[in-house]
This record gives sequence, C-alpha cells and structure tokens, in this order.
Amino acid sequence: MKEKIKTTTLIVLVALSLLQSYLLAYSMPGLGATVRSDQDYVNTEPMGTATSVESVIFPETLVIHLGGNKHTIIYPGTQFYDMILNQRIQGREFKGFQRSPSDVLNWEEIRKNDIGIELRFENGIPVELLQKLLKLEGDLLFLNETIDRIWIFKTTGTEEIRTFFFSSDGEMVYESVRADLTVRDVQDYVGFGQYQPKYTMTADGLYVPAVPIQSTEMLFPYETYSPDLMQRSMFDPSTTRALEDRGGSQIYTDGKRGLQVEQNGKWINYTDPSAPQITENLLSDNVYASVDFVNQHGGWDGVHRFVNALPGGEGKAIRFKQYVEQYPVLAASPFHYGYMKLTLQQGVVTEYARSLITLAADSESRTVRWLPGGEELQSILNRYDRRSEVKTLFPALQALPLDEERLRFNPIWAVRLADGTEEMLTDAYPSGYEPPKQVVESSMNDAADGSGDDADTATAANGVGAAVSVGGANPLFFGKGK
Repeated sequence: MKEKIKTTTLIVLVALSLLQSYLLAYSMPGLGATVRSDQDYVNTEPMGTATSVESVIFPETLVIHLGGNKHTIIYPGTQFYDMILNQRIQGREFKGFQRSPSDVLNWEEIRKNDIGIELRFENGIPVELLQKLLKLEGDLLFLNETIDRIWIFKTTGTEEIRTFFFSSDGEMVYESVRADLTVRDVQDYVGFGQYQPKYTMTADGLYVPAVPIQSTEMLFPYETYSPDLMQRSMFDPSTTRALEDRGGSQIYTDGKRGLQVEQNGKWINYTDPSAPQITENLLSDNVYASVDFVNQHGGWDGVHRFVNALPGGEGKAIRFKQYVEQYPVLAASPFHYGYMKLTLQQGVVTEYARSLITLAADSESRTVRWLPGGEELQSILNRYDRRSEVKTLFPALQALPLDEERLRFNPIWAVRLADGTEEMLTDAYPSGYEPPKQVVESSMNDAADGSGDDADTATAANGVGAAVSVGGANPLFFGKGK
C-alpha cells in the first residue's frame, strides 16, 4: 500500500515539474515590449480588395498614327482605350512569328505615312505575362522575349496589314505573319483617334499635344489602415516586438523580419533579410508571387499597372503604379504615395513598400483644369534642366496631402528620365482657364483630315468621338471617383 502511495506521489510530482517547465518556457516575458491586443488570436479582418495578374497587365498608352505625320495618344481609363483594346484587339490571335533585326524596316517613314496603332509597355513585359492580355502563339525564342511595343499598321497604297512586336533591348522585332487582323480593324483604330487632340513628335521621339488637353483636379477623402492591422497580417502577434528608431519611426519585428512604419502611420517598408539570396529569378513568376502577396497583405486600392522596375535586370524588382481614373499618380516629395514596390527572390518577398491610405469611393469635389500644349509646352520642355535625359512625356495626377484626411490630385505634365526617375515638368493652368475653342477644334479637325488614303477611317468614330470631351474619364473602365 505504501509503495502504491509513493508511486502515485512520484508521478504527480513529475507531472507538476513538467507543467512548471512548460509554463516557464512559454510564458517568460521577453526583453522588449510584445505587441498584443484583444484581436491577437482572431483572423485578421480583410483590408483592400484582391486582384489578378490579368488586371495589372495593360499598355501605358495607345499611340494612333493617322497618316500625314499626324498622331494622337489614348490613355488608360478612357472610352476609346477600352473600345480599342478590350473590344477590338484582345480577341484577336497573333501567330507565326518571324524574327528579324530591329532595322528591318524604316520605322520613321512608317510612323509618318502609314495609318496604324502602337501599344506601348513601360520598360517592357515578358511574353508569358503578355499572354494574359493577348492570344499569342510562338516559338521558344519569342516566348522568352520581353516586349515593349506592339505596332499594327496598314501599308500605304495596299491592303496589307503588318504586326510587329519589339524586344525591349531594341535589337530584334518579331512579325506575326498570321495575325487575325483586317484592314477594317486598323481603319477603326484610326477612326477612334480622329476626334482626339493632334500630337507632334520631337526629334528624340517625345509626343507633344498641339493644343492644351483637358484634365480634372479632384479632392478625395481617405481612410488609413492601422499599422497594427498590417503587422498582424505579416507576423505572429505573440512573438512580435514593437521598437522605435531614432527618427521616430515605429518598427515591428519577430526577430527575423521587420516592418517599419513611416509618414505618421501612412507608409510601410517590410523587409525579410532571412530570405534566400539567389541570383536566378524569373520575372513572370515573381509577378504572380507579388500579386498573391499583395492580395494577402493589404490588398489593392483601385487600379494598378505592372511596371518592370529594372529592365534588363535580374527580374527581382516589381513595381505597381496606381491610377486614379485615366492618369497615373505621382506624389509630391517627400510624401510617399501612388505605387507599391516589391523585391523577390524566386517568389519569396524580401522587400515590400506601400501606402496604407485607401481612397473613398467618391470624390469630394472635381474641377476642370487644362494642361499646356503646343509651343508653350515645347518651351517648358526645352527649358527643363535634364532635357537630354527625358524618355517619356505623360500627363499625370500629383497627390498632395491635406488636413482632415484628404488628398488633392492636381493635373500635371510629368517626365520619365533614362534612369527611371519620374518628375513633374509643369502643372495645369489655374482653375477657370479655358483655351480658345477654335484652337482645340482646329487640332481635332486636323487630326481627322490626316488619315492618309483611307477615307473610311471616319466611319468608326462618327457619332461617338465628337461627344467625348478631350481627356475625359470613362468611369466604366477605372471605377474610382465620381
């Protein structure tokens, strides 16, 4: 009997010892402040909306060549952009690719004389991703390329349609000799551009509108995701510590990864230095991985376009540029806004930077503003101190933070430089400015008259183009704002 009591007592003591060891191991306070809240052990509530790779792949611009050395540009989010890309190009098939040196044709002569359209992709896009936008079939050489332009044109004086895909390194072109396109298709593209402002081309390839173009200044209320909510989507809250650096930024860390919160809780930088450092990367795989990562950690506020951040690089840097209606957003330094930036190693995110701001569904106010054009814009461009580095001129919206959680989006002309930097060139005319009506009408009439030897080009735009304001937004395409 005594032996049984001793045995039972010993078992109880051993059990108590094991329980005490467990409590000591898993309940000992840490040296830093552990981030905890009432929601530590519940599922993180959803943040932004999810999207797909297909939604972030689209051209930066559609350049319409009207013949007679006249051109126009159509931007994402506008009615004609949607009608051309979504309704008339995406359903076509491009097959039978033949590879040639880039100087196989005189492109300057084609640009001046032949009607057609260019789809332009900033810094190029891998064909594997381009297949999310278009129906493409080609050999391995073509499928492994990165494409920055697609040019479809009708040769003057014939019924021949030719379609070329340009490699981003500028060395090769690939002609689709079995493209599912007709003369009428190209005439339709050109017809949609007839009632848009005419653009001229500078000697170094920049397109400048001949007249002022209309844009819109907008004021949006916004909300901000809490940094605490973001850190709970990144880390196990029970092992996360909160620190503060010398500059006042808050840092969350689980000992391996870090989340730095800046700009009064409106911008975050996430780093994972423990990820494997591997040089071999596939850009297309990293784009898929980055879209999935954003879906899980913060989501998307409105429309974003994928940008190959390092053309010709290692495929590690991914950038998503934010749009408000038809224009990309640039933030006024030192304010960070308008893009998401990720660095990946074989699908593992090592760096992630983004805003925590989410815009309201509707704008608070809207004001028509006009961007300079013609000789005035040419003069501003020529006086720009880094003029020789400018690769692209484009309209944008500059985001300016205001009090009471509001953002003002001011229309601007922006430039992209050879190193990828984007800067404001000039802002819009003051509110209330109206260009002479005859100047704008004259430019659009000139464009309509410049369609070379194809009289039928006007039919595609009859009853449609004249009713669309210059630069007007189409809320059916990019839904943010009213």
